[in-house]
Amino acid sequence: MTPMLEATPTSPRTLRRAAPPAWLVVALACAGQFLVVLDVSVVNVALPSMRADLALSPSGLQWVVNAYAIAFAGFMLLGGRAGDLYGRKRMFLVGLALFTLASLGGGLAQEGWQLLLARAVQGLGAAVLAPSTLTLLTSAVAEGPARARAIATWTAVGAGGGAAGGLVGGVLVDTLSWRWVLLINVPVGAVVLAGSVRWLTESRAGDRRRLDLPGALLVTAGLATLAYGISQTEAEGWTAAATLLPLLAGLLLIALFLLVEARTAAPLMPLGVLRLRSVASANAAMFLSGSAMFCMWYFMTLYVQNVLGYTPLEAGFALVPSSLSVVAGSKVAPRLMRRAGARNVAVLGTLVAAAGFGWQSTMTAHGAYVTAIMVPGILMMLGAGLAATPLASLATSGAAPGEAGVVSGLVNTSRTMGGSLGLAVMSTVAAAGTGGGAGPEALTDGYALAFRTSTAVLLGGALLMLLWLPRRISASSAN
Repeated sequence: MTPMLEATPTSPRTLRRAAPPAWLVVALACAGQFLVVLDVSVVNVALPSMRADLALSPSGLQWVVNAYAIAFAGFMLLGGRAGDLYGRKRMFLVGLALFTLASLGGGLAQEGWQLLLARAVQGLGAAVLAPSTLTLLTSAVAEGPARARAIATWTAVGAGGGAAGGLVGGVLVDTLSWRWVLLINVPVGAVVLAGSVRWLTESRAGDRRRLDLPGALLVTAGLATLAYGISQTEAEGWTAAATLLPLLAGLLLIALFLLVEARTAAPLMPLGVLRLRSVASANAAMFLSGSAMFCMWYFMTLYVQNVLGYTPLEAGFALVPSSLSVVAGSKVAPRLMRRAGARNVAVLGTLVAAAGFGWQSTMTAHGAYVTAIMVPGILMMLGAGLAATPLASLATSGAAPGEAGVVSGLVNTSRTMGGSLGLAVMSTVAAAGTGGGAGPEALTDGYALAFRTSTAVLLGGALLMLLWLPRRISASSAN
């Protein structure tokens, strides 16, 4: 497949114990990935209940999602580098423990700020945990078709975690309370933690170097400030000082991050990896597609509850077909990649998703389930599943083994960074589309405008993929 996906060779840094079965490593890695991605979306159906219980403002409601997403995206590269330097198993355990404890804190929150803080710490734990899930998996499975299937399973589980969030959240909110969308992570996290301590073996790559903490803080602060500036446009407009100042500050922080990365001896994100066409183009594509697709669950759950009057449980069940289609797309993608190539499958998936988003943008305040939710939802998430596997394979190809954690972290960073900024933009677009109204028709107009905007973004992303992505990854990946 590619050099970065080769198993880490045995060395004094590798734990001297019999390697566990590959399927067990894949199962534990996928369980960690499932938890991480589940918590991006599981809170969506609980948002109305959270707002009522903790007196959150509309912008505060957006930050329940974005506090997690921004911390996740901003510290992802640090988590990937830490796994390379200090051990993938160690960082997997540290991230999972932090994630589990923060879930407990969020579930017990009594004030809005406590919930937002817990969500940010959850995102930090996820950022440490997530990169190790892919590198542990690729180190345990031999290069070739078996590894391609393992990556497809990892992608499908991650996609399924995001998709299942609506159903899981709906069941928990209706049968228990919104707090259990967070508290459920505690027993699950404890079980995965115990299994990982027992069965995972340690590996690392590269010399023990200083972590680039300034870089992680700069990129996270830059993302958060940009997202805050974008969210201010809803109330203040694009030309107000309250909007322009945080936008300019966010751009300055991102520029400082790039300057630090170019000058530091041990950068968080070696800018040299972006010289690889496969890495740069696939991550750019992930950023664009993530900015549109991340918003789907947020707006769909608000639409079915705030406009169509579904309960949280009904909203969760309404999105089950979408949940199944994203997993199906992820599992079918490797077969299509063998025949058509990674680039063509990524483009096809993005176009299918764009068709779904375009259909969804025709929603009305009295839409029927099949035509207003089920069919467009299937198209949106089938396309997302088809595109995710080839983009992940391309984005992790061509890098050196010592950069495996960084490149794996960059995969999730690009997608989540695009999603967090995309949610801020699309929320502003949706608010503008309501024309200041709060009734079902006005809300529908706002959500529809957000889906139309996402359609345009996805079409632009498909064009970028067609022109920039390499035609194929290495021959072993396509087998």
